[in-house]
Amino acid sequence: MSIEIGSIKTKNSVFLAPMSGITDLPFRKLAHRYGAGLVVSEMVASEDLVRQRLGVVTRAAGADEISPLAVQLAGREAYWMAEGAKLAEAGGAAIVDINMGCPARQVTTGLSGSALMRDLDHAVGIIDAVVKAVKVPVTLKMRLGWDEDSVNAPELAYRAEQSGVQMVTVHGRTRNQFYKGRANWRAISAVKDTVSIPVIANGDAATAEQARQMREQAGVDGVMIGRGAYGRPWLCGEIAQSFGEKGAQRPTLEEFATLVREHYEDMLSHYGSELGGRCARKHLGWYLETMADMGWAKNIDVKFWRGRLCRENDPSIVLKLISQLFQQATGQEAA
Repeated sequence: MSIEIGSIKTKNSVFLAPMSGITDLPFRKLAHRYGAGLVVSEMVASEDLVRQRLGVVTRAAGADEISPLAVQLAGREAYWMAEGAKLAEAGGAAIVDINMGCPARQVTTGLSGSALMRDLDHAVGIIDAVVKAVKVPVTLKMRLGWDEDSVNAPELAYRAEQSGVQMVTVHGRTRNQFYKGRANWRAISAVKDTVSIPVIANGDAATAEQARQMREQAGVDGVMIGRGAYGRPWLCGEIAQSFGEKGAQRPTLEEFATLVREHYEDMLSHYGSELGGRCARKHLGWYLETMADMGWAKNIDVKFWRGRLCRENDPSIVLKLISQLFQQATGQEAA
């Protein structure tokens, strides 16, 4: 089932969540290739984007390689959010997403992210400014509220729809829960009951069965997958296929080996050799965990290989180690 976001029609109802330091362009390209219905950039600070600060502009990149390109903006001032949205649109963004869900202290202490849910009048002022600034659809990501005493996601969603927002995504926790406990999927249904635009549920779904339960309990139009996609860029497509939608199958071990090498090389190309190598380490660690989870690590010592791959600074040696890793995993002799 596709989701209509204004004039944009997604290929299925399973989306990749925006995650800082994770959903950069190399990772989004993989998730897009493997069937995610929509991929969203990591959070981009609107003022930094307007001021063209080093490293920020690349977070909003990808128009030539991903369609539709969705860029998430964060900020506390309507002016910078509107100007950032204009720049994102000019750079090829087909969708601008507003972040009102990030719980991180470094974001909320600046009165951005989920802190905006503490002042809905101010939040709506930002939404109004962004919607008026661009022609592309504007979406909104939020939490249930700031804390258990202020669960106001339904009210914010209603007011956002009145301002012209075309879709809302709700993480089933309050800000003060951070990522503790379990996401309350049923609580998201109150948002769905309040608005007529598409509602997407997010939080704790790491398997197809969990995603199905989240969709059913929340009564929503689609689901968004976050941390469950660590080391599994194909997960959104796999879940979509399990829903009977257009998606993708999980790769074979041989296909996975190619994926890991391509991802590492793309990280080097995107960030440069030194920074790209460092940024890739977390992904290599997650790929090793995925190998263990999928029964592909019977012939390897995961702890040993994590140490070798994540301590090595020379990209050419890392690529050789990756080849040796998969040769050992398949029972072949390392060259």
